[in-house]
Amino acid sequence: MSNASSVLRFYFDPVTEVERAMEEALVASAVSDRPSIIRPRMDIHENKQTNTVTMLFELPGMKSMDVVIDVQQNRLTISGEFTRSASLDESGYILRERRMGKFFRTLQISAGIKPEEVTAQMEDGLLIVTHPKVSAEQHTHRITVK
Repeated sequence: MSNASSVLRFYFDPVTEVERAMEEALVASAVSDRPSIIRPRMDIHENKQTNTVTMLFELPGMKSMDVVIDVQQNRLTISGEFTRSASLDESGYILRERRMGKFFRTLQISAGIKPEEVTAQMEDGLLIVTHPKVSAEQHTHRITVK
């Protein structure tokens, strides 16, 4: 099995992907200025030497204090909200391509990963979340037969 398929098998959540595809289709077909739910782009990297998984989320313009990360029942959720600049006159816009509104991504993580084992940092609009792929309790322990 390839490295990519092991990560996809581990993290692919078909319900979330169908919801995301439906939301993108609805947003693309609607010509509206109303807020929509945004799912930030992300990459997932597995490091077998360090037994870690690193997730990178594109969150341009976000500050670390504006991002919420929750771990519950083997699910990691990143959420927050992109807001419009209050310093610009609303009537002066000629073009608006940046999406504004609430965002979230929910991913399945390994069973047994404790919230304190998840770390996060924000660097230049890139949220970097790292956690062990397998908790210490889940590693194979060989028992010697006497």
